[in-house]
Amino acid sequence: MTPVELSRTVLSAVRRAVDGGELSVAVPARAVVTLPGPGGCGDYATNIALQLARPAGLPPREVAEILRPHLSGAVGVADVAITGPGFLNIRLGGGASAALVRDVLTRGPRYGHSDTLAGQVLELRVPYDARAEAIADALVRIVATQGGRAEVRHAEPVNLRPVPAPEDPAPLGPDAARWALLHPAPHDRPRITADHLVQRESNPLFRVRYAHARTRALSRNAAALGQDSDPSDVRGPRDVRDPSDVRDPSDLHGPSTVRRPSDTLSPSAARRPSDVRDPSHVRDPSDVRDPSDVRDPSDVRDPSAVRDPSDLHGPSDGHPEGDLLAALAEYPHVLRLAATHRAPDRLARHLVGTADALLGFQHTVLPRGDEKPSAAHRARLALAEAAGTVLAGGLSLLGISAPDYL
Repeated sequence: MTPVELSRTVLSAVRRAVDGGELSVAVPARAVVTLPGPGGCGDYATNIALQLARPAGLPPREVAEILRPHLSGAVGVADVAITGPGFLNIRLGGGASAALVRDVLTRGPRYGHSDTLAGQVLELRVPYDARAEAIADALVRIVATQGGRAEVRHAEPVNLRPVPAPEDPAPLGPDAARWALLHPAPHDRPRITADHLVQRESNPLFRVRYAHARTRALSRNAAALGQDSDPSDVRGPRDVRDPSDVRDPSDLHGPSTVRRPSDTLSPSAARRPSDVRDPSHVRDPSDVRDPSDVRDPSDVRDPSAVRDPSDLHGPSDGHPEGDLLAALAEYPHVLRLAATHRAPDRLARHLVGTADALLGFQHTVLPRGDEKPSAAHRARLALAEAAGTVLAGGLSLLGISAPDYL
């Protein structure tokens, strides 16, 4: 079940409660589904009970208790728990990750598109400034993914005025120049340095483009081995794999990449110089989140829901596919925020997190040694290809190329 499908499922639960006379409210047009906040559980959470409490004239937890059985009985939902003042935390049944990967691969570059801004025209009045023009250009494409239309003009009063670049970024080349202007938040001064051209892990642009190239290389190498992809569940119940698929725990990630709980950093944790290693090394995806990549509190429906995307499927416990699945599931939400808040930097930072998750997962995709391709390998290849689709689509929206070879 994808986030969009789960949102419809939540609305269906509300509709059943209303039809049964348990709630006297108007069924809302949409239900927000996001990552569970700290103290939450399951795969997704929704604040629909808090949203309906006032019109229903009931405490939020009582509304949640009314909705819980209707939601628990829905196809694809394994369990529903109530936390905090009335947040519904939803655990999906088997097939959730397969449905997500299949949705990404089926929709391709249109994955994450919606009609949130359908019929709306966003007027962007910008100064004659390279950074303002680059942000406006990216917003034209990002807003279009949500069904809206952005019109850019050089006129007063200006309503899009980011901190200008300290110097002309053109010598960096088109891709690095755009990244230098778009990756920082509009209120931050961009760095126009040769660091954006360095092919090292310390360069976020390199990591994103390298991760995309790795997904293409995995597909080519799998084809050479006679291995195809199949969007089936990457993670089974309790993350149990086919016993024949892994002979030794160290085979899954290599001897140096099994993560300890103490390795997990918060999204706001800054990287230390010692974290920078050769790009070919597998790393903890949570090590490389941008320090500024904490969502604006106004964007989070659950006040406690500012959390690491890897929490979507619970702690990784050394299995980084959870981080990657979470990043893919969060992508439509990030596109909506980027469009509604005029913030391409949100998309850029999410692509960095997605790339880091892919780079931590890539070494589990192909058979190693004398292993034969298995169902697990085919599912992991499909997940890697889905990540490549999201990375390519996101870079395209920013106006940056996604090379197949790097």
